[in-house]
Amino acid sequence: MIANVLTIAGTDPSGGAGIQADIKAMSALGAYACSVITAVVAQNTCGVRSFQALDPDFVAAQIDAVLEDVRIDAVKIGMIANAGIAHAVAERLRHHGARNIVLDPVMVAKSGHALLDPESVSAVREALVPLARLVTPNLPEAAVLLDREDDWTAETMQTALPDLLALGSDYVLLKGGHLEGADSTDLLAGPEATQTFAAPRIATTNDHGTGCTLSSAIAALLPNHDMPEAVARAKAYLHAALAQSDALDVGQGHGPVHHFHALWPAEAKAQE
Repeated sequence: MIANVLTIAGTDPSGGAGIQADIKAMSALGAYACSVITAVVAQNTCGVRSFQALDPDFVAAQIDAVLEDVRIDAVKIGMIANAGIAHAVAERLRHHGARNIVLDPVMVAKSGHALLDPESVSAVREALVPLARLVTPNLPEAAVLLDREDDWTAETMQTALPDLLALGSDYVLLKGGHLEGADSTDLLAGPEATQTFAAPRIATTNDHGTGCTLSSAIAALLPNHDMPEAVARAKAYLHAALAQSDALDVGQGHGPVHHFHALWPAEAKAQE
């Protein structure tokens, strides 16, 4: 079955993150991508300059327009921008009975700056997390969700999983990329025993949009795979996209991963 997958997120005019990365990842993995925009963002590979959040009622209208017409098999939620949008998204997804919701809680920029105020964080935690089948926080985002210090170790990652699950999602994928070490290790917790996904770190600066890409890849795969397999396949896809990202020459900062590494013709790759 070709899955129809909806992404709800902000934009990235440089194409490496946000809605643009979501659509690329979903398409590369064989899903049909639909989109709802929450915010228009002025950003590039060097960082976010500013953004304009859309009116929550208009975000809700976009969701209605898609879900009243298209069978949606999974939903990825990324940048929410504010509390009003969080509540609007939660209410409309609940109204339409949306399933296979993957929440990427975009709360903290790579620079460490908070992207949501406390009211908006509470809205994400209380309105969106309980709707999610899977939440995919990195370590700074998990610290915000749990209202704790961002002082993680491999051991505290393990001990935090019950508290993250207690927020209401079916599964949590806690991403350990911010820790030091030769490997980057993520932990998947849910109804089954905790599973560990470790992969060697790749020496590249082309890591813009990795969180968006991973959560979108999982959403694209969930309609046809169980959770552990969807996560494993999505992780393998992202690892390969990172490994081949240096074939791209995009921007002067943190460039994008190579979303279409397995699809572009050999002669096109030879010209890169």
